[in-house]
Amino acid sequence: MVTLIIGKKGTGKTKKLIALANDTAAASTGNVVVLEKGAKLTYDITHKARLIDTDQYAITGYDMLFGFISGICAGNYDVTDILVDSTFKICPTAIEGLEEFIVKVNRLADEANTKITFLISAAEADLPEGLKAVCQEI
Repeated sequence: MVTLIIGKKGTGKTKKLIALANDTAAASTGNVVVLEKGAKLTYDITHKARLIDTDQYAITGYDMLFGFISGICAGNYDVTDILVDSTFKICPTAIEGLEEFIVKVNRLADEANTKITFLISAAEADLPEGLKAVCQEI
């Protein structure tokens, strides 16, 4: 299952992600992974969640991000949740290609039985119509 947490810059998406990651890690019987661009959440995310800086692996664009998430799912069968902060900073093409990417990730999430959450800096009106069903607006 894929969820998009959306809202304009400065609306509290990252704070919601931090709370969600910490709550999920406390309740999960498997592994929780948080992807971020830059190492800014190091002290906010519990040590029970695996925090990965996408800059360390030179991840840019939807194809590379999909491959990385696929590798996480393939490498560890008990990943229950993956949360991605600053999706548009990792994938600078932003809205262009987002819908196709989410469709692929949703298939992966179903096959891997993993919940995947993305933070998107945009208003719901700016997103393609096909994505509005998986959005939570801040």
